[in-house]
Amino acid sequence: MKYFYDLHLHSCLSPCGDMDMTPNNIVNMAKLLGFDIIALTDHNSSLNCEAAMKVGEEVGLLVLAGMELTTSEDIHVVCLFPDLEKALKWNEYVDNHRIKIKNKPEIYGRQVIMNENDEETGEVEHLLLPATDISVMSAHSLVRDFGGVCLPAHIDRDSLSILSVLGEIDPSCGFTAAELSDKSREEELRKAHPILNGMKIITDSDAHYLENMREPENVMELCELSAQRVIEYLDS
Repeated sequence: MKYFYDLHLHSCLSPCGDMDMTPNNIVNMAKLLGFDIIALTDHNSSLNCEAAMKVGEEVGLLVLAGMELTTSEDIHVVCLFPDLEKALKWNEYVDNHRIKIKNKPEIYGRQVIMNENDEETGEVEHLLLPATDISVMSAHSLVRDFGGVCLPAHIDRDSLSILSVLGEIDPSCGFTAAELSDKSREEELRKAHPILNGMKIITDSDAHYLENMREPENVMELCELSAQRVIEYLDS
């Protein structure tokens, strides 16, 4: 069956995410728009995934636990996991591999952790935006060791993407999928970068504000609706 998806969304935990991007608002907006699958992928953290997944269970929407990792080269990659436990283990690993600079909320915004009722339960002290010491060359194999899959994010953008930083996707990275922010550029990029012809290409919103969440138009075909099937689809 075909399912509408958006696998790159930010909550109020991301310092550049709007405070209206609460677990309930994100999940219910996605449900209202008509999505079947979403993923919460905050910058270098998965600490709001539990709340979003609980809301997803309540409203009948599949929510994957994820993260947008910033590699040591300042490249963004989307990391997705089949369950919360694996995502939180990865979160702990990343937390031990990132620079600890105290956040300045007045400049970067707050980094708020919420529960499934949109109640604040904590705030991440250190800024989540800086690069980790995890290389893009090792990201895919590391995430796979934690049971997940990762893919280079918004490869069509002029900054913080693997193509803008490195100019090409090295086959030794091991990526099996890649993400676009503008689907209309897929053919152009496949021609310019033949490695993409052997990869699955998905398109996500990377929404940081509710108004940036798009109408569903991109689908993936799965034999059943589950987080594990999404991981398998992207890692094959």
